[in-house]
Amino acid sequence: MFIGSRVLKYFIVYIIVLNAKFLNGTTIYVIKSSKINTIKKAVSVAANSDTIIVSSGIYFEKNIIISKSITLIGENLPILDGENKYEIVSIKASNVIFNGFKIQHSGHGTLDDLAGIKIYDSKNVTISNNVLDDTFFGIYVQFGIHCIVKNNTITAYGIEEQQIGNGIHCWKSDSLQIIGNTIQGHRDGIYFEFVTHSIIWRNLSKKNIRYGLHFMFSHNDAYISNVFTENGAGVAVMFTHGVKMFNNYFSNNWGDAAFGLLLKEISDSYINGNYFNKNTTGIYMEGVNKTQVQKNIFSGNGWAIKIQASCMDVKINFNNFFGNSFDVGTNGTLVLNSFDYNYWDKYEGYDINKDKIGDLPYRPISMFSMIIEQNPPAMILFRSIMVSLLDKTEKIIPSLTPENLKDNYPLMSAIKL
Repeated sequence: MFIGSRVLKYFIVYIIVLNAKFLNGTTIYVIKSSKINTIKKAVSVAANSDTIIVSSGIYFEKNIIISKSITLIGENLPILDGENKYEIVSIKASNVIFNGFKIQHSGHGTLDDLAGIKIYDSKNVTISNNVLDDTFFGIYVQFGIHCIVKNNTITAYGIEEQQIGNGIHCWKSDSLQIIGNTIQGHRDGIYFEFVTHSIIWRNLSKKNIRYGLHFMFSHNDAYISNVFTENGAGVAVMFTHGVKMFNNYFSNNWGDAAFGLLLKEISDSYINGNYFNKNTTGIYMEGVNKTQVQKNIFSGNGWAIKIQASCMDVKINFNNFFGNSFDVGTNGTLVLNSFDYNYWDKYEGYDINKDKIGDLPYRPISMFSMIIEQNPPAMILFRSIMVSLLDKTEKIIPSLTPENLKDNYPLMSAIKL
């Protein structure tokens, strides 16, 4: 019994020492004037848990494949140049850290999605503090689990969406963290397809050709405190359920088919505490069900909200509407949604009992907006005296606007959010 216990003790000590050695690893330096003067050579001699530190300079190494669980750290942003031909960094191992590099001039491809940095079927990979310039796809995550993409600056110079990929592209992945990145000039700034249980937080996505953010079939995700500005058509969330959208800024997305946020066929979601400023349409909803739109600010938009007749059980409550050309637009007469307890700057009612709620319901949809929905060229008459008279008459005797699309409890003062 004593011998068995002593053997077990030594075995445990051996395992602890072995694990400590594995976790600590060794450090390999890549220096142009040394024996190890390329990143590929350093990767080839490295073992799992080793750290490779790359000195500053420019490296033309075609495609760097990382197939070991190692850490790569750049000193003073060493440059990895793809010469407009190659995918620059391909990560094919779990537990990899890639930090502090400048990635430039990746190859472009119509059949292959070449990227500046691409993760293949790996777990626990962290891509942070890198600068990506002129890449086809920026950072591409494919079958990734528990990966982090953080504090990267990703810039492309696309003119047409068919000629450029996405800034951060995530496909068939789970539990990702996309945090603090700046993306511009790509097709979509951030793209999620079949990505679940992930968070997009504190990113700036601007001046992208199509969308600042594009969700497709990606359930139970959250995007929080991001800025989406001056993109072709803002943000699109499609065919998705269980999405949480909190405290984001949607601004300056202008154009014939532009919007701050497009919601198509989504359900069981929350859109709370966001700012929609100077968009052609703040939120466009089609096929939206069981979704809350609460405590948002809509200001200076063409339409604050366009909600199609296909939407059901959408609760639009406790929002502020300031200076929008049209507060609400729709294409039908049957309304199965709630619009109560909002502040509308166009409300002209009164509050005799001083309970801070208007004594008369407010109808946020105007007759002219219904006319434009059917006949867009009629927009040329906007702000004419005739239109003002029509809208005043419609408020008194509704005929074209949906009878039950109204705020029964309009607030007399703006909500402090």
